[in-house]
Amino acid sequence: MRMADVKKVATRESYGATLVELGAEHPEIVVLDADLAAATKTAMFKKAYPDRHIDCGIAEADMIGIAAGLSTVGFVPFASSFAMFAAGRAFEQVRNSVGYPHLNVKIGATHAGITVGEDGATHQCNEDIALMRTIPGMVVMNPSDDIEARACVRAAYEYEGPVYMRFGRFAVPVINDRPDYHFEIGKGNVLKEGTDLTIVATGLCVNSALEAAEMLKADGVDAEVINICTIKPLDEDLIVKSARKTGKVVTVEEHSVIGGLGSVVCDALCKAAPTPVCKLGVQDVYGESASAQVLLEKYKLDGKGVYQSIKEYLGK
Repeated sequence: MRMADVKKVATRESYGATLVELGAEHPEIVVLDADLAAATKTAMFKKAYPDRHIDCGIAEADMIGIAAGLSTVGFVPFASSFAMFAAGRAFEQVRNSVGYPHLNVKIGATHAGITVGEDGATHQCNEDIALMRTIPGMVVMNPSDDIEARACVRAAYEYEGPVYMRFGRFAVPVINDRPDYHFEIGKGNVLKEGTDLTIVATGLCVNSALEAAEMLKADGVDAEVINICTIKPLDEDLIVKSARKTGKVVTVEEHSVIGGLGSVVCDALCKAAPTPVCKLGVQDVYGESASAQVLLEKYKLDGKGVYQSIKEYLGK
């Protein structure tokens, strides 16, 4: 299939569209935003159900507090903003008002990672997964495409308790359009089996991992590719099983290599199957302003960059 024929959808679009669907099915769902409805795509929900959409203004901490309160009187709130503000600015409210009492609040954080692009380093949140996974009882999900994002939002509604969902601004290829696709919180998926190396990826980097695996195949390296949408709780059994088979693990994420997917995979392996791990991602630096594609290439998180980094790691 030519790249021009590949369907691409930004997962923030998937978020907005699925909220509209859920809104029709469940009248207790309310959606909150912090003056960014057009960007987070909750404007879709606002158009369909104006009485159930609350614009809190540029007051993310207030928004989380309001969502917490609504959840105690029978509503299921989805609180939405950019990842930098939902996870960063409002961290204390998420921890103390939502996490500590384990309330049924869903946080939809869009514009995560370097692919926010031209908005630059101040808005490119590469730390949100690390922050959210430290909160006891918080489910953390980072879907890889449109299909997984839609499934993730529905699963968040069905789950009783706090959930953090990470969505992107950049349109990414649809990779889960197959009949056997099944989504479950806490379960990963093996997208390609292999014997020489395990590539564990999350979010838009899953597509990069698949592309890198194809390039490695031409070099005689048989890579296994695992898609991890749920960072917490992690599918530890799946990762341990693969690591024992291949003996080498590479993690790939559009997030800091400190505290994200790479760290949680290392946590799992060090206690069950100590294995060398190479963490690919944002290497303890801030992002910068440029187009999303240029940034993916510069930070070596596109398919070619992941391939080159793995080759260096393998010494080939």
